[in-house]
Amino acid sequence: MLNERLGSWNFWLMVIGMNLTFGPMHILGLQGQPRRMYQWTEARAGEGFFNLGFWNLIASIGSIILTLGVLFFLINIVVTARSKVRAPLDPWNARSLEWMTSNPPKEHNFDSIPHVNHLDEFFHRKYEEDPTTHTMREVATAEQVLAELEKNADAHIHMPSPSYWPIVLAAGMPVVALGVIYSIPVAIVGGLIMLYAIYGWALEPATAPAIDHDESSSNGHNGHAVGASHG
Repeated sequence: MLNERLGSWNFWLMVIGMNLTFGPMHILGLQGQPRRMYQWTEARAGEGFFNLGFWNLIASIGSIILTLGVLFFLINIVVTARSKVRAPLDPWNARSLEWMTSNPPKEHNFDSIPHVNHLDEFFHRKYEEDPTTHTMREVATAEQVLAELEKNADAHIHMPSPSYWPIVLAAGMPVVALGVIYSIPVAIVGGLIMLYAIYGWALEPATAPAIDHDESSSNGHNGHAVGASHG
């Protein structure tokens, strides 16, 4: 968990710095200052106290404050990493499903697919309405909810086998993009790379033991299809 005091400094410095940096730019634009203009003559700056120089000074001060806010965030990360204090399972008393798993979460999130009855399923597993007072009362902790969920978990979770084909597929995408801009033949080459990667990925043999696969599947392609749909 990040340090709350440092986080508060980070938040307020960034809010104040952001508004001080970019707020005056609206006024500068209305006064006629072009973008990316870093110097001007005295006549161009305008008359009076609230001229271009004044508002640019305010924006510069705001950028310094904004930078300090980012610095506090980086310091917070370093301090938290060095403390090595592990975050609790449910630090913010969350409501939704993504928090109803272990910390850190597993690659497959859940050992068994949770049965969802409410929009805020995790909240309703921890709290129930008291029929007498019509208020919410706690009936289970996050740890108890997770233990109940994992009690009926599958013995083994089959994940898609590791593959290099997604990297090849991704490498073909910028080739297509560059080709569309500069040269159609280059785009065709990129498309062929992507097509080759898709076929290679689809026909790649599974590396997991046969016991992990459903008997109705063939050559373990179902696992790869799931990986592709989630990728």
